[in-house]
Amino acid sequence: MTSSTNALMPRMRAVLIKDGQGPIENLYIGETDKPVLTKGQVLVKIVAFGLNRMDHYQRQGGYPVPPDASSILGVEFSGRVTELGEGVTRWAVGDEVFGLVGGGAYAEFVNCDEGLLLKKPGHLSWVEAASIPENYITAYQALVKYGEVKKGDHVLVHAGASGVGIAAIQMARESGAATVTATASTTEKLDWLRSIPNGATHTVNYKTEDFAAEVKKTTNGKGVDVVIDFVGQSHWAKNVESLAIDGRMTILATLSGNVVSTVNLGPILYKRLRIQGSTLRSRSLQYQTELIASFRDIVDKVTGANGGGPIRTYIHKVYPWTEIQSAHREMADNKNSGKIVVEVE
Repeated sequence: MTSSTNALMPRMRAVLIKDGQGPIENLYIGETDKPVLTKGQVLVKIVAFGLNRMDHYQRQGGYPVPPDASSILGVEFSGRVTELGEGVTRWAVGDEVFGLVGGGAYAEFVNCDEGLLLKKPGHLSWVEAASIPENYITAYQALVKYGEVKKGDHVLVHAGASGVGIAAIQMARESGAATVTATASTTEKLDWLRSIPNGATHTVNYKTEDFAAEVKKTTNGKGVDVVIDFVGQSHWAKNVESLAIDGRMTILATLSGNVVSTVNLGPILYKRLRIQGSTLRSRSLQYQTELIASFRDIVDKVTGANGGGPIRTYIHKVYPWTEIQSAHREMADNKNSGKIVVEVE
């Protein structure tokens, strides 16, 4: 009975995980049920999808999937609309789009709420479009919505060569920041971040230099107005030290650990600091829809690496999805400056 019922369900190929979680070797392309649309959703045939660090953690069983989201990996994609759910008014079959989902992008098809899609501009390739949603919308949220960056601000971006870091650096420059200091762990990454158009004005190797002391020099003792942090515990004290009066810090991850053993609350009080945690995948549909609506103003400014735009997306490497294990290894080895994107064949 079960097998005959399954046979009636439309099927598709997707990247699946043997045993539901595990090492990179557990990733494989297999068959699964094609998504069923609910009210307000659009079915998209995926051309390309982006890789994110959360995919790596989810594959290992360390990243909880939001309620009602697909357990298939992947949160960003580009593709063509193939079917409309009840009540959809913004899109038509055949539209070229890119967007965000709670999960399910490592597949031939994905169902996505119509408010989480963006029209793919003609100047962006499918790969470039797939590289944008998670990183650039996260950077926009951290820097603009919470960091309230404005002309003349001094900005410090950690994990500068990460996808979100690269996006935040360029957005800060485009917003008129006086200085943008980026941290990374290698000379190659730091040199590259200074070399790109609208790249970092200053860089610091956090392994060999004191970034708090460096930004004090850069800002003539004032400190930075905005910090975008992914590191957490090991950077906490220096981040607080780096911030200027009325400074704002957005914490996007805690890669070095969650627990800071001792905290001096004094600087937070007397410098009137504002410290904000931020997530995106777990936010409500209404929040994400409103955020993406405000991000639409940025989209036309984003081009590929050679597109001439004030904000550019940089692709590290493109893999066919038959090489999904190699793509995950590249990400796990932290080899990339820019985005790893996978094309569905």
